[in-house]
Amino acid sequence: MSMLTIGVDIGGTKVAAGVVDEDGEIVAHALRPTPADQPDLVAETVADVVKELAEGREIEAIGVGAAGFVDETRSIVRFAPNLAWREEPLQKKITGLVGLPVVVENDANAMAWGETNFGAGRGQTHVVCITVGTGIGGGLVFDGKLFRGRWGMGAELGHMQVVPEGRLCGCGNLGCWEQYASGNALVADAREIARLQPERARILFELAGEKIEGEEVTEAARKGDDASLAAFSSLADWLGQGMADLAAVLDPGCFIIGGGVSRAADLFFEQAKETFARQLTGRGHRPVADIRLAELGASAGVVGAADLARQR
Repeated sequence: MSMLTIGVDIGGTKVAAGVVDEDGEIVAHALRPTPADQPDLVAETVADVVKELAEGREIEAIGVGAAGFVDETRSIVRFAPNLAWREEPLQKKITGLVGLPVVVENDANAMAWGETNFGAGRGQTHVVCITVGTGIGGGLVFDGKLFRGRWGMGAELGHMQVVPEGRLCGCGNLGCWEQYASGNALVADAREIARLQPERARILFELAGEKIEGEEVTEAARKGDDASLAAFSSLADWLGQGMADLAAVLDPGCFIIGGGVSRAADLFFEQAKETFARQLTGRGHRPVADIRLAELGASAGVVGAADLARQR
């Protein structure tokens, strides 16, 4: 009989959870809104959804993916910008509420593990996973092992400084990669072009009025809006350049691009690959890493967290 684990993905707006078997298949799932304004209640929310899914099933362990810096013991969230956690003993809280072993992992690490073992990275030995959403997250799986760094906080790829004294980032530094190649960056660029050159954003203004957000930028770009297409082009170039820099350091066999912005891959993916190939150090004298879109979608974090709990 297959042993089951539960994976939980804690986002800024919702808590997604699923019962996952040894093949990475989700056999039951549930959703709850995230009490983002009351971070102390997140553990209770996770416990509620775990108890719902565990009823009538033999559950081995719980894996929790959280957006933040998770310590080397995989138990404490040191810092989480979207949930105002500081030194949050998340593992201890959830274990006390559900009475099962709990492993806490960074959400992008969980996604990388899920995609490498059950999604777009199957068969690959050296994988860099990049989640392009509100910001940029990262996960590295090399030689079948998740790279976490000495203190558990490795692969925070979005916080490489790419522009000295550049845009202010939520982490407190200036010029981080996620300020130029993320969903937030896409919207900021589109708004700026629309403000300075409104004639280029006619379709965008028709769709969004003065309230320009990511969905409107995507829809406008697909309808040929010049400002929106320019914003996607900028994102593509920054993404490709960042991957080329990472390849110079890590030499992966495969990049996997996931996260919410990847749903608009038709607007940036090919250009990002072209920029990567053009900016790659030693180009022409080295293999070019494969660049793939994530396959598991929104369930990657749940599947990855559940399997990491199984591998604990």
